[in-house]
Amino acid sequence: MKKWVQTVVGDIELNKDLNLLLVIGGLYALSIALSNTFVNVYLWKQSGEFMDLAFYNLSAVVMQPITFVLAGRWAKKIDRVVVLRLGVTFLSIFFFTVLFLGENAGTYLVILGGLLGIGSGFYWLSFNVLTFEITEPETRDFFNGFLGILTSFAGMIGPISAGFLITHMDKLTGYRVIFAISLGLFLTAVVLSFFLKRRSAKGQYHLRDVFRIRKEYGQWRRVLRAHYFQGIREGSFIFVIVVWVYVATESELALGTYGLIASAVSFVSYFLVARFIKPVYRKRSILIAGLILYGAIFLIVLGDLSFTRLIMYGITISIAYPLLLVPYVSLTYDVIGHGWKAAEMRVEYIVVRELFLNLGRISSILILIGFILTFGEESGIPKALLVLGLGHTLIYWCIRKINLPFSGEKEAYSMEKQE
Repeated sequence: MKKWVQTVVGDIELNKDLNLLLVIGGLYALSIALSNTFVNVYLWKQSGEFMDLAFYNLSAVVMQPITFVLAGRWAKKIDRVVVLRLGVTFLSIFFFTVLFLGENAGTYLVILGGLLGIGSGFYWLSFNVLTFEITEPETRDFFNGFLGILTSFAGMIGPISAGFLITHMDKLTGYRVIFAISLGLFLTAVVLSFFLKRRSAKGQYHLRDVFRIRKEYGQWRRVLRAHYFQGIREGSFIFVIVVWVYVATESELALGTYGLIASAVSFVSYFLVARFIKPVYRKRSILIAGLILYGAIFLIVLGDLSFTRLIMYGITISIAYPLLLVPYVSLTYDVIGHGWKAAEMRVEYIVVRELFLNLGRISSILILIGFILTFGEESGIPKALLVLGLGHTLIYWCIRKINLPFSGEKEAYSMEKQE
């Protein structure tokens, strides 16, 4: 395993915490791939209304930024690893609650969405801060790329395994099994987190200061705008496409097959991007990927919705997403690393970034709801996707003027205000 990783990494030196964080990220990805893909379908089957799913996902993306603000304070005052464990715990409670409620889960959509948002908020705040602290500019592209490989691998085996179990067992029993497996994976992640070095930050929680400096630090302002537009697409696409696959096939196994094919392509794409995309090509990569992602939408909004068209869409976006996300995430951390008091305010930077990302997601779902109310589901959803799908394409126009010096040396955390 170590030799294979070294083949991917090249001459980059890895450390224990980086390896542990990759394993924890992989376990999270596998657990989510097993269960979360089917939660939206499970809830949709109880009502058959996209509006219900929209409100469920809206409650999640509303609670997530609220949790980020609280998690940021606790990460600053207590410890990032403790916050990570809280996230995994709330995610475990979420899946247990869905299982416990069974066929009545659709009655408690707002509560379920809130639990998911709280768990995701705690988890991603701590994971993102730890990523920023553990990686350096020379290891950042590798980390993000290799994490993408693990996520893709989880996406290959998770949905198809869950789909097989649900299809070949009593439906409720199948869901119980995959939720139990997810719970076990989350608990394993908690155990591994005890081996991470304790990381507590010093100083006060200056969230407002980091929010305000976007007016003076041009690079930071551009990154925040990009994250808002990233959320514009993610907020609605994340659940609409999954349900469309199920509607087109009426089979959980087919949904698992879709995940297997898309993730297999994504696996290869992440491997290639992590190995070959260098910092000098980041902006070009983001532009090309954004255009591909928008073009892919026409595969599913023009003509009859079929499983073949959805598979073509899945393959296309699975090629484009790694091409966008690996350089984009690395660029974001580099901008933070060169920002005002970055070493002291790293938690606040991550929180503000997530606030803009989730503001975009909230806007996305509200726009989708507006289109459904105006045009109905059949006509409104495709129209909304054509508008919301511009989100990732607009990322490039936000970051195109970002210019940062790059070297293999450790970040100096510049105190200067840049335009």
